[in-house]
Amino acid sequence: MLNHEQKVNRIIQQLKSRKGTSPVSLRKKTVSHEVPKMKDQRFFDEKIDVSDLDDIIKIDVESKICIAEPGVTFVDLVKATTKYNLVPIVVPELKTITIGGAISGCSIESMSYMYGGFHDNCLEYEIITAKGDLLICTPDNENSLIFEMAHGTFGTVGIISKIKFRLIEAKPFVKVIYQKFETLEEYKTAIWEHYERKDVDFMDGIIHSPSEYVLSIGNFVNEAPYTHNYNWMRIYYKDSKRRKEDYLKTIDYFFRYDKGVTNPTPKSFLGRLILGRFIGSTELLKLVKIFRRFIPERMIPITLDTFIPFSRATEFFQWYKKEINFFPLWCVPYKIRKKYEWLTDEFFDKTKDELFLDIAIYGMKNDHKESFYKMLEKELMEIGGIKTLISGNYYSESDFWKIWNKRNYDKVKQKTDPDNIFRDLYTKTCKTTRGVDY
Repeated sequence: MLNHEQKVNRIIQQLKSRKGTSPVSLRKKTVSHEVPKMKDQRFFDEKIDVSDLDDIIKIDVESKICIAEPGVTFVDLVKATTKYNLVPIVVPELKTITIGGAISGCSIESMSYMYGGFHDNCLEYEIITAKGDLLICTPDNENSLIFEMAHGTFGTVGIISKIKFRLIEAKPFVKVIYQKFETLEEYKTAIWEHYERKDVDFMDGIIHSPSEYVLSIGNFVNEAPYTHNYNWMRIYYKDSKRRKEDYLKTIDYFFRYDKGVTNPTPKSFLGRLILGRFIGSTELLKLVKIFRRFIPERMIPITLDTFIPFSRATEFFQWYKKEINFFPLWCVPYKIRKKYEWLTDEFFDKTKDELFLDIAIYGMKNDHKESFYKMLEKELMEIGGIKTLISGNYYSESDFWKIWNKRNYDKVKQKTDPDNIFRDLYTKTCKTTRGVDY
């Protein structure tokens, strides 16, 4: 086995020995948690092998700091840190999302109403540039802009090879209370009160219909009279509707959505009885990747997260019910921790909100995805919202750079990838993934 320095040197040599400037993609051990795209040109790229960057290097219990490689999955990370009664700040909902992927894609979860995204709680990155240079990037050193622009840019500004991030104290169990509401305004009031008081450890919810809103309020506890998990027959979003409270082991709380957020597979009782224990998000994504040549694009359900300014939530839902009207929806309050460098001044001029609602669509079937995405992108631009880039993206290039900060992006790109071998963010997320490149 190679140590960290040897792994990094191997990757550097791969990059330095390349001839030409054709695009490259990364070969990783874990499956990608982007929405599968059947025409994605990255399948045909030359690969840079980063599959062995998956070690936890150090857990500093006293300072509550962890140093790890980007391929570490959150399930393995939580297993390691809970031995010391610690957990990462913000744990994405799927077991095999990696810490590097959480930075590149800006992952969130039910701690996000206080702490933002996983990336907001990182302290230092080691980044390998396309030319094979090794950079240490922090929020306040000479590479601070590179540090900031690593967030949400899907690996297009370099290869993250090591991450230093904060941990938080945890207890063995989480008690969840399911607060029920009949109107959006009642729901918003409850969210805002918890946001202002910061009186719970976790907050997310399920919007089952325009008249059924559930807010899942969680707190760490030392003891539990019983525990449930959602690793087999139970479906979390359905239990949130019928139960008043719940107790879960802490690790089971973090990954209660792994079998599907509002789109569990299998769905039937018999299917879950026979296959439910063995099929989660990872297994489904692996199967889709293997059989992608035979799966029609229309069979891939719509999966995306939209970030709605809290002050425009009512307006958005009025539009949403009229134009889309798909339920249930996942709802995650998200605190914007700062004026992010990867978003434009124009974006921040449009909204002054500190709190956003991540309204996530999981499992919606749609035979006209292009028109759906275009319609949603247009509405989000009008209200100062944004959507993640993990799904289909149909922005025009000019509209895209009204949201993502091209000036900062180009400045970093010139230093870390001047020949554009990692592709630029617009090309990668709006063209390459749809089978159109350059």
